[in-house]
Amino acid sequence: MKIIYLDIDSLRPDHMSCYGYERNTTPYLDSIAEKGMRFQRCYAASSPCVPSRASFMSGRFGVNHGALTHWGPGYDFYYPEGDGHSKKYPFFTRYLREADYKTVTFSSFGDRHHAWWYFAGWSEVHTHTLKEGNENADEVISKVIPWLEQHGNEDNYFLHIQLWDPHTLYTCPTEYIEKWSHSPAKEFPSEEIIQEHQADSFPRSAAFLHTIDSFPATMPVKISNRDDYKHLIDGYDGAISFMDEQIGKLLRTLSELGIEDDVCFVISADHGESMGEQGIYGEHASATESVHHLPLIVRVPGVTSPGTIYDGFLYNVDVIATITELAGLSLPSGWDGISYFPVLKGEKQAGHEYLVMDHALYTCQRAVRDEKWYFIRTYHPGLYRFDDVTLYDMELDPHQMKNVAFDHPEIVKEMNHRLALWEQEHLGYPRNMVDPLQKVVETGPWKYVTLDQWVNHLRKAGWEEAADQLLNKYNPYNDVSSAYGNAGTVK
Repeated sequence: MKIIYLDIDSLRPDHMSCYGYERNTTPYLDSIAEKGMRFQRCYAASSPCVPSRASFMSGRFGVNHGALTHWGPGYDFYYPEGDGHSKKYPFFTRYLREADYKTVTFSSFGDRHHAWWYFAGWSEVHTHTLKEGNENADEVISKVIPWLEQHGNEDNYFLHIQLWDPHTLYTCPTEYIEKWSHSPAKEFPSEEIIQEHQADSFPRSAAFLHTIDSFPATMPVKISNRDDYKHLIDGYDGAISFMDEQIGKLLRTLSELGIEDDVCFVISADHGESMGEQGIYGEHASATESVHHLPLIVRVPGVTSPGTIYDGFLYNVDVIATITELAGLSLPSGWDGISYFPVLKGEKQAGHEYLVMDHALYTCQRAVRDEKWYFIRTYHPGLYRFDDVTLYDMELDPHQMKNVAFDHPEIVKEMNHRLALWEQEHLGYPRNMVDPLQKVVETGPWKYVTLDQWVNHLRKAGWEEAADQLLNKYNPYNDVSSAYGNAGTVK
């Protein structure tokens, strides 16, 4: 079996034309979707990049693999049975390789995030550049195509291709951005909402879009109005369309090799991206819908019926379980995912009744999502503006604008109960693992931008009142320098 996994960083499904987006951003990805199954409600169990890909490698939730942030406390990848490689908790890639699959990755992820565990189990690791995730899709695909020309006709390989283009800073050629110049942007956020966001003073807010000094012209300086917002969206969509065109080159190579109809495709992402939701622009900083909702397209020749849709809830760890069964292997008992391979064959299978998700890089949050309600408990808001308890009605408020927790105490109680049951299941006896989320809560989610750095940044920008409010929120005695160190430069 030939399996190609397209792992696309920061890709929102609602910016893909096969998911109904008005702009024709993904014609080549659409052509794969037309021959396979599109999953409407796949979610990252943990966000952002490191926690999500640790789940990809381990088949486990972040609370179980331990790497729930990007470095420091809460980042330690946890191996349940010591230093050896367990049959109960195998790495996904090692498990495939032990079954005689050639496992190959074209990704700079391990280099970018200094993640030792990412390198486990691959037959071949191709980092293709030293740009640490700042390479464009043409640089990646130009290295993949020669590999396919040499190995594409072989059998039993899992080829993982990571593409970074939808992740800021949108460095694609400008013509791919200019193609949207006469195409209107989505109605949300409206001009009124954008003006309300001008009062926000956290990173990647309307007034403080950038945390670095140098950025390309593909991005606006700030989001002052709808024109600026369109500038941002044109950059994001331009990056997606450029990436999609490179995927078209990949598909042509498969066709020239005569194997286009033999390849199983899996297309997904590590997380999405906020584009105005909660006042955050071009960032993945929370356990919200815009960040956790993923695209998922699966095409298996001879198995999936063309153009089919599945509407049940599933996690990204379920995707790993599904690929494993697709490869003819049984699921390890220590994994958290459930296989949806029967769904690919056209059989009925219920999705999860509800999902529990978390984030611990920029904020410390856990969320519970079901058909109607999206509940978020914030343990530490970091530099952002979140209530301790938030409840959104997803039927009436899909952009998550209004917290209705006080209007529905019975729903809050039920969601709290679900969260408590989930935590008891994953943190209870006999494992007694320390919750990695709590490690981040204790030290604060000060990674790319620390509290003292941001307070100084606000003061330099003339936002003295906002700086004082933030400083006093966490340290009323104003002893910031002794409590918070420099966590490094922004990436």
